Amino acid sequence: MNREQYFGAVAIISGPSGVGKSTIYNHMKRMQKNLHFSVSCTTRKPRPGELDGMAYHFIGADAFAEHIEHDDFLEFAEVHGAWYGTLKSEMECVKKGKDLLLDIDTQGMHIVREKLKTMPFFASRLVTVFIAPPSLAELESRLRGRGTESEEAIERRLANGRREMAEWRDYDYLLINRNAETAAAQLSAIICTSHYQTRRMTEETWLK
Repeated sequence: MNREQYFGAVAIISGPSGVGKSTIYNHMKRMQKNLHFSVSCTTRKPRPGELDGMAYHFIGADAFAEHIEHDDFLEFAEVHGAWYGTLKSEMECVKKGKDLLLDIDTQGMHIVREKLKTMPFFASRLVTVFIAPPSLAELESRLRGRGTESEEAIERRLANGRREMAEWRDYDYLLINRNAETAAAQLSAIICTSHYQTRRMTEETWLK
């Protein structure tokens, strides 16, 4: 094995709200032990069953603004009326051999990809995956099935979802989430395969 294959991948997944990204990740935790899920900061309120530090770091607007002031974020944006941000510190696990999974929206993906151009170590390990629903009707059904949001919030998420889905060609891979366990296996395979990309190799270790 080339020693460069030891380092982890930086995998970004995006997709409309309600597409099932959290469910896919929960399946992946059982499939791939060497995986770190980046826990983003957000100013939104937790949904029923969400624990602080697990799905998100739920923080106040003042604390979020302080992180911005200290340049702690790799990317941050306002989405669905709340602020979300990825801490730069989440990236360090890649140097320790762990694959990093970031769940960020399409705007955040473009920001991170551009920023990593100045960070070659991480840029060579980046892989982007867009997760789409089987149909817009199925996406709406999943959002309404949550039973946690107002009609206004659902309509806003659907509108944003349509906009995000138009950007799927900006990603390296596209997954259709018809079944979360199958999608998780496919995503895990993509991340594992990325360890063998030539662009992450810096040495011909087999010649030494």
